[in-house]
Parts: sequence; C-alpha cells; structure tokens
Amino acid sequence: MSFREMTRKSVIQGECFVTDDPFLQYSTVLGSCIAVCMYEPEAKVGGMNHFLLPGSENSGSGDMKYGVYSMELLINGLLKLGADRYKLEAKIFGGGEISQSSQKIGPKNQAFTKKFLQNEGIPCMAENLGGAFARKLQFIPTTGKVRHMLISADESPVENLAPAVVSPTESDIELF
Repeated sequence: MSFREMTRKSVIQGECFVTDDPFLQYSTVLGSCIAVCMYEPEAKVGGMNHFLLPGSENSGSGDMKYGVYSMELLINGLLKLGADRYKLEAKIFGGGEISQSSQKIGPKNQAFTKKFLQNEGIPCMAENLGGAFARKLQFIPTTGKVRHMLISADESPVENLAPAVVSPTESDIELF
C-alpha cells in the first residue's frame, strides 16, 4: 500500500502515538524537535513521538514535550501492542538549527536521542538530523517505511541536498 492510499494522522509537538493498523500513517513537521519512528518488524506495530526538549530523569515527569518521558511512552505503548522489546528498531529525524538561538536545542535533542537509544539497546536503523532546515516526515508504523522532505526557511523544498546520515537500510527512507 502506498503513502497516498493510507489514512494520515498528524503528530504534533508533545504527542506520541502507536498502532497496529496497516492502513494508518503518521506525519509531522520538524525543526529543532525530534521525531522517533519506532517499530517492531515481526509484530508489525510501530509508533511516532515528537518532542521539543530532551529533559532529564528529574524534569518533565508526565510532560510529553520532554524526550525522556516521550520515549518511555513510545516504548511502553509498543510493548502493550505485542512488540518484543529486543526487536524494536528506530529511525530518528529533526534536531535542526532553525534559529540562531544560543540554546542549541537541536543538537541537544540529537545527543539525547542517540544516547537514549544506545542505553536502551534499541538500534537506530536510519537518521536524518541537523542542518539549517525543517523536515516534513511521513511514517508507516507497521512497516517502518519513512518518507521525508527537507524544507528551507522560505518553506520551499530543498533540492539537491543529500541526507545528513542514512544508514544502513537506505531503501526504507524515501525523499519526496
């Protein structure tokens, strides 16, 4: 089934959704925020979160804008749908430096996400992070397939720009 034939659900800042519905896709737009697209290929379940700040174990308890809480909800939601914890796979997007802020939120979000996945033993199958642009993202949770487009500050697609890093399953990410 193609992206065009599916029901689309938007995931906005501070949200997290999981599903086993093969006819549903998630979409979002990212700047300095991060979206983690996580799935379990055998159970055919997946989900997406969209968080604004990394947070810490002591901050943001119960607040979806923090990655530390959002990541736990994503993982636990997938486990409740029958995912095997040791077969989870992730793809991560966002963490751009859209503004000239001295806070460096995008790079902090990137570092948090990579460290969290590493600490949890969840492999990152692909990533597209950083840069001075936003991203539009579509994700089919039950297959792990992702499409994304880089967007410049004037909201036009960025042409002739290679992804920051895409590895090792390059075929699962499609530029549009």
